[in-house]
Amino acid sequence: MKAKEVQGAMVFRAGAFRRRIAWVFALQFVAVAIVCVMGAYDQAPLPAVIAVIVIVTGLAWLATSREWRPVSALARLISEWRDGQSDPAALEPERLSRRTDADLAVLARGLHGFAARIADYGQRERNFTRDASHELRTPLTVIRMSVDMLNDEAGLGESGRRSVRRIHRATRELEALVEVLLILARESDSGGTAEQFVVNDVLRRELETANDLMAGTSVELHLEEPARFALRGSMRAFSVLCWQLIRDACLHADAGRVVVTVMPDAITVSHATDNTAAARDGSERLSFELAIAQRISDRFAWPLELHTTGGPGVARVRFPDTLPLRA
Repeated sequence: MKAKEVQGAMVFRAGAFRRRIAWVFALQFVAVAIVCVMGAYDQAPLPAVIAVIVIVTGLAWLATSREWRPVSALARLISEWRDGQSDPAALEPERLSRRTDADLAVLARGLHGFAARIADYGQRERNFTRDASHELRTPLTVIRMSVDMLNDEAGLGESGRRSVRRIHRATRELEALVEVLLILARESDSGGTAEQFVVNDVLRRELETANDLMAGTSVELHLEEPARFALRGSMRAFSVLCWQLIRDACLHADAGRVVVTVMPDAITVSHATDNTAAARDGSERLSFELAIAQRISDRFAWPLELHTTGGPGVARVRFPDTLPLRA
């Protein structure tokens, strides 16, 4: 390492901290040795020797604490660091004391560069998701409106209407996929503004949409409501989570029945077929929908339990902080 580290107008000496600490302990040793020798030859009374040793030790501790302050300040700054909220400029080496050791200055410079890169990455992430949200949702909205208008055409034949329904279904699934990917793409995104919503109402809307998309198939969708409760959080994230679970159940419920049940502190999505295990091909690998649902549940601390081997497939989401509904 060089004898000096230069950062702008600041000059940091390599090994300065070690040298100052060595001087403190050397002076303490000399003072204590002299006092002990004086006490041994009766040149100083024992109480005075003990008092001097205590005073010298206290001064050494104060001097060492003073030298350790830059390290403590940097450690405190790192412990209080909050990504996206703290200013990377706080880690600039120029803000360190002139008595700072060069090794600590190198550490501070590295942490500053790392924090600056993280902040730049976060800004690029926010810009990308904002632009992607606009550029992806706009054409999907145009496609959905065009499909709705095309479906109202009087001269459209049955084959054309089936194609329109397939386009509408694919568009709705793509919209849901874009929604969930945009939520998961942003680490700091909470999925929207926290709000209070009734779980039963959101599930009813999702099932109505799913019924429209499953029209013409043999899958039956049912909602059972032995309980009603509310949540405070992201209704958008909850809606996407439910949609992924319902979609996975519909995909694996060939000629079956999908039941969504609201319990006091959880919801379950179950599907039954003539041979559920065969439908799963004995694989324990999660489907894309369940993998996305798992990531959402991890993000928002809504534990997801899956039972997909043998018998009916059941997905259960528990909510630790439910809110009672007013009468």
